[in-house]
Amino acid sequence: MDKYEISRKIEEFAPSELAEDWDCSGWGVDVKGRNEIHKAMLCLTVTEDVVNQARKSGCDLIVSHHPLFYVPLEWGDMNIYSAHTNLDRTKGGTTDTLIRSLGLIVSGEDDFLRYVDCEISVEDFIKKLRQISPNMRYVNNFDRKMLNRIAFCAGSGSEFINTAKEGGAEALVTGDLKFHTALDSDIVVFDIGHFESEILVLRVLASLLRGVQIIYAQEQSPFIY
Repeated sequence: MDKYEISRKIEEFAPSELAEDWDCSGWGVDVKGRNEIHKAMLCLTVTEDVVNQARKSGCDLIVSHHPLFYVPLEWGDMNIYSAHTNLDRTKGGTTDTLIRSLGLIVSGEDDFLRYVDCEISVEDFIKKLRQISPNMRYVNNFDRKMLNRIAFCAGSGSEFINTAKEGGAEALVTGDLKFHTALDSDIVVFDIGHFESEILVLRVLASLLRGVQIIYAQEQSPFIY
């Protein structure tokens, strides 16, 4: 399959205009004369190890979620394409995939946030989240027992705590929660990890690349618990 046909399919699903202005989604490396793609590696983040995996596996292309803000010269022989904030914001993208994996249904949205309306105890919701993130942590400063509306933002979304509260949510599910943000939060915040909240979206990217052999990179969260 031609590589520009692949990028077209991805952008039909996650239009590039949905990306933030600062984002570097799109072609990080576009190798001239290497257009035909037979095998593609999917990953969350492009690292030297992932590039080496792709080379050893005979891949013609790497498709990642996180974009490249700097491209080492030695990676110049590998096509690399990224879909970042456009994949986060599009319907069926990163956060929607996380919600669907939990067996829940989106009931509303607000930019990067998605909302789920359901009556569930905090204790039972913790059990549900630990199915995909065994080492999750959470903040419940006011000892809330029940949840009726939960906001979700895959990746790093703790900046949206106030937005989630204004949207009627009693809780937010995200990653990368900082100490002072946790200390000040008056809603429940579940930090399931940046990696854990986003890695599931690779299945969506794979579904867009039918006709190309897909290999998933061997990668994991850098944190050790």
